Amino acid sequence: MTDTVAEVLPDYNDALDPLGDVEAGQAKNRAKVGSARPSSLLYTYGPGAIMDLPNFSVMPAGLDDWEPIWKRREVVPTILEPRLLNVVRLHLGPQVDALRPFPWQPKKGVLSNEGSDLGLPARVFPQWFRCTGCDYLGPLTRFTYTNTHPFRPDLAQFAHKPCPGRGGRGRRAGSPAVAAQHLLTCTNGHLDEFPYTLWVHRGATCPNAESPELKMRDANVGRSVGSTIICQACGTTRGMAEAQGSKGREKLPQTCRGRHPHLGAFYPGCRARPALIMMGASNLWFTSTQSIIIMPRSDAEKKEALGDQLRVEVGIDQIKQFGEQVPVIRALAAARNIDVTGLTDADIATAVAEVLAPPESDEAREERQANWDPIELLIPEWRYLQKPALFPEQQNNTGLMVTEMQRGPDLHRYVARVVGVNRMKRVNAVLGFTRLDEMDRVNDVASRLVTLTRTAKPTWVPATEDRGEGIFLQLDLDAVAKWEKTVEGSALWEAHRKAHRRNFARRFSETAKILDPDTRLPGPRYWLVHTFAHVLIREMAMYSGYGAASLTERIYAWNDASQRESAAGLLICTTASDSEGTLGGLVALAEPARLQTIVRTALRRATRCSSDPICAMRTPTDPEDFLHGAACHTCSFASETSCEKANRFLDRRFLLDLPTADGPTVPGFFGSSHGI
Repeated sequence: MTDTVAEVLPDYNDALDPLGDVEAGQAKNRAKVGSARPSSLLYTYGPGAIMDLPNFSVMPAGLDDWEPIWKRREVVPTILEPRLLNVVRLHLGPQVDALRPFPWQPKKGVLSNEGSDLGLPARVFPQWFRCTGCDYLGPLTRFTYTNTHPFRPDLAQFAHKPCPGRGGRGRRAGSPAVAAQHLLTCTNGHLDEFPYTLWVHRGATCPNAESPELKMRDANVGRSVGSTIICQACGTTRGMAEAQGSKGREKLPQTCRGRHPHLGAFYPGCRARPALIMMGASNLWFTSTQSIIIMPRSDAEKKEALGDQLRVEVGIDQIKQFGEQVPVIRALAAARNIDVTGLTDADIATAVAEVLAPPESDEAREERQANWDPIELLIPEWRYLQKPALFPEQQNNTGLMVTEMQRGPDLHRYVARVVGVNRMKRVNAVLGFTRLDEMDRVNDVASRLVTLTRTAKPTWVPATEDRGEGIFLQLDLDAVAKWEKTVEGSALWEAHRKAHRRNFARRFSETAKILDPDTRLPGPRYWLVHTFAHVLIREMAMYSGYGAASLTERIYAWNDASQRESAAGLLICTTASDSEGTLGGLVALAEPARLQTIVRTALRRATRCSSDPICAMRTPTDPEDFLHGAACHTCSFASETSCEKANRFLDRRFLLDLPTADGPTVPGFFGSSHGI
């Protein structure tokens, strides 16, 4: 925290950013404090999230702090995928020129040191701690960091030394300290420490001390809810339960300080009202990502990729200097392992012109972004899966290997095609994150997306490459279209539509613009394919050797609106972030005899639920606003890592004629269990 920023901050909590003061001009602790898989950094613990370690919590830092780590390498690795990079540029601006992996390097052996100088920088957050021995509550500077074992980062902790203990039983060796769990956040994504000193004194200062010592005591079971803050100087107490709810929000500071801890900076001028949030709350951090499955590139896409390669590997300065000398550009590209064989001088000149072309105006980009539909990322994949090669050995080197499989004689007639995805590679890119509300609940308002850099215009974003396998099933498109028309006029679909409207009215972000909630409701065919994917995930987990949480879905389900061909299919896949990928246990289930047994068994299991008849009859009625019908944890719900819609938009009645169903219902797409 610089002096310039400190001058504009309110004085209600002077020590909220202690490390920002004490670290100025001093060497920083670069010790390893933990580890995480790339997938968890992508979806759970990315920049701006709070990662729980055994003894304290840290927050992965923004991309500005990654640069010193990457400077330890002469060449920064990048992930080249133009189709995904264009989507990132659409959301973040044309200045984004690369997708970078996390700063990590595999080791050649157990005792080797490759990659030991790499890692994801993180800040300790929250920076207010409570002593477990005496209940002392204070900023991080009042505690001692200890970790005596260089190979045991899990032993790192903060301790209160010396600790007087409770009842005069002192512990001079010190007591472990834990993070204080109360925080303040706002709808603009800012996150701040809770102003405990101001809170306990009800907005005033302590009459007996300028910087009084505080204690936080947990309430006795059965007496009250929450913790109590005690001022040791004047004896004032106040419970944290008063800060909860809408009434409690009125007692909190009325202005947000605009703090982004992952950037180590404040942005004064935020007009949002702060709200209390607990450290482990599920709505503290929502990542915003986009992902694609890498497919063979057309000649046009290869030429487009060349421009991105030249921009990243050769650099803008050299392209500007030698742009008119195609042989020099060709030599520079070859020196950086860019394959330009087979490309004419005109192709290279076109790529250079693309790199040097003026960027698209913000107005034009925002207009394209407003009209952009995430389905556009899925359409090329759907089209490619329509005509896969018959022989895997004829595939290219893009990492995608698919095989058209024969249909078993007993496979349901509405499963039109089966494709075994022997190998696949998926690339995921991080755009930013939101707090309190997911991006799809704030009308994709760009201002609600918290930036990953201090400049608000990143030149690169983190990305991961996952390798794996899967099975693609395509439903009969004509049968789906006919069934969908029947469902759209049913009382059950109208009940789901009204529940979706009520859900938006009650839970829609307070920051969102007014929009028609029906535009965010997937059509009946999505509910059908989505429910089918869930019952298959449960059944395939019993045969594939993978846990159900390791299997994920990718749903292709949309009608022929907006001048695009309709789709109705699903990809069940498993991916891993390591170089070896997966072991083939899932794609082996695409064999005709095995798949028809799995599909038949999955559908038959879906006809019964141990919660029936309650589950089979579940239909939302006013004032209920849940976004599922005949589906629950017993029969249809999947883990958070498997479902792309958080277990919303599921109903077994769209899949089958349930024998216990009553009230509003529709013809099940696959009919009754007797015909399966």
